[in-house]
Amino acid sequence: MKIALIVTVSVLGLAVAAMLVFVYVVQNVELPDYVLITQDGDFEIRDYPPLVVAEVIREGNRQRGLSDGFGPLARYIFAKERAGERIAMTAPVQQQAVAPDEKIAMTAPVTQTTAGDGAWAVQFIMPSAYRIEDLPAPAGDGVRLRELPARRVAAVRFSGRTDDPLIAEQERRLRNWMLGRQLEPAGAAVYAYYNDPFTPGFLRRNEIIIPITAGPSQPLQPLLE
Repeated sequence: MKIALIVTVSVLGLAVAAMLVFVYVVQNVELPDYVLITQDGDFEIRDYPPLVVAEVIREGNRQRGLSDGFGPLARYIFAKERAGERIAMTAPVQQQAVAPDEKIAMTAPVTQTTAGDGAWAVQFIMPSAYRIEDLPAPAGDGVRLRELPARRVAAVRFSGRTDDPLIAEQERRLRNWMLGRQLEPAGAAVYAYYNDPFTPGFLRRNEIIIPITAGPSQPLQPLLE
């Protein structure tokens, strides 16, 4: 009985500690600003301003691309391989598929994307205080800087650990929601990860974001799937 009580108390203690860490991180890490156009449960339409990002492109499956891309970006913002000051970490880290003819020209924030040959752009969004010309030049590992234009997006927010089945299901939900509202995609899906690997799944914030053709917002009706 005592062992069970100790285990229960320990689990509750870890859950409380995880919640406190989650709240601290969410409150102390800069997130990109956007204007909320409309909301329907966990679906949203947003307008983002231009964003400056650091980006690398890596090949492989989604998880391999994200893992291989994170290290060079972290070394860039923490000034491990370049001169100058450290840059504050922001959220989310983004991942997006890259088409074969975009491999050379791509430049963007923390995101992940892929296309036919399994190339992914992994991006860190730079703090809003920086213009692209203010940022230190990257050194090695294929890190590049670029500015994303202002854009309107459809997004779905969800929790859980982002394995491929969960991401596929949430992207399917988002695309069905867009289809029901005649929202036209204007680019590849972006997978956005807000938490470190140690955050429990139920506390995680994940998003799938799809650029859409800008137009007047329409009143939303309940989604029927």
